[in-house]
Amino acid sequence: MTDNRTQKERMLSGDLYDPMDAEIVADQEVTLAWMERFNAPGQTIAQRHALLAELFGGVGAGVNIRAPFHCDYGYNITLGDGVFMNFGCVILDVVAVTIGDRTMIGPHVKIFAADHPRDADTRKTGLEFGRPVVIGKDVWIGGGAIIVPGVTIGDGAVIGAGAVVTRDVPAGATAVGNPARVRA
Repeated sequence: MTDNRTQKERMLSGDLYDPMDAEIVADQEVTLAWMERFNAPGQTIAQRHALLAELFGGVGAGVNIRAPFHCDYGYNITLGDGVFMNFGCVILDVVAVTIGDRTMIGPHVKIFAADHPRDADTRKTGLEFGRPVVIGKDVWIGGGAIIVPGVTIGDGAVIGAGAVVTRDVPAGATAVGNPARVRA
């Protein structure tokens, strides 16, 4: 059976796709121009919020993201009410990245939904894929943490500074270390 979907449709569904496809590259260029405006000096919180609403899939009330901020597309990111992200955060959003209400994210946190094949021969083709990331409500993520593709972090969880989260974290749990482990 032939797959007639566009590369973008394949990307959004989490299947292998060609990131150099013209439609995908055009979307990246739009996002690069948007990041220049978002990260420009002198923007107020209200101006940045308006810019977020222009690009993101959903932006709740009272969201505050401090510049600089970087993402792949933006339209796959959904932020709940009162989300705060400190300086230097990066979200690679080739598929959905959802962040719940009142979640606080420290500086230089990286959230990766983009992934790559484990098989070297498949990697040589240049194809990649994504796995959604879900971060619940009232989560606190310490500075420098890394959240890898496919991870879900439950409501009220705490992620320690510098943690590398490679597995789901239950609601209310504290996870620290590299790789992050839930503390007893």
